[in-house]
Amino acid sequence: MKKIVGLLVIAALMNGCTKKEEASSGGSGSAPVPGQAAVVDDVSQKNVVQIAVGSKDHTTLVKALQAAELVDVLANPGPFTVFAPVNGAFDKLPAGTVEGLLKPEKKEALADILQHHVFVGILKEADLTDGRVLNQVDLNDVTIHRKDGKVYVDDALIIASVPAANGMIHIIDGILLPKKK
Repeated sequence: MKKIVGLLVIAALMNGCTKKEEASSGGSGSAPVPGQAAVVDDVSQKNVVQIAVGSKDHTTLVKALQAAELVDVLANPGPFTVFAPVNGAFDKLPAGTVEGLLKPEKKEALADILQHHVFVGILKEADLTDGRVLNQVDLNDVTIHRKDGKVYVDDALIIASVPAANGMIHIIDGILLPKKK
């Protein structure tokens, strides 16, 4: 009797292992493996993507990041400084601009614009000195300006700064566009 029970336990364990192996092998028809942004962690400090996703003021930015397929990139360890435009900043653009950029055929142009909002490294507000030029991920520059106690990146006012697990977010009231060369 003990041998039969032992064999049943071994058979059950082997059956369970087989099913796990099938599940992890990603057999045909399985969904693609999600990237870093799909990691669930309710304990650690949020990364720049998680902060943006949780903000009612950044829904357009999140849609743009998704359309440009940059969510996983910004969920990585970084470090990044992101100049994150609020929804109202996108509303200032000419009618139809955002909708046009969200189309699949405009993915590369959208990614270029979004990458112009990212600096590799952590820049706190104190690091944003007047006249400082920052080379962004898209390899174009932005310039920091200080006027009347306020900090601007190009012409966009920094209205708040939020530390993230993988960098710093400076919330801005405008869209940063690369200067034409």
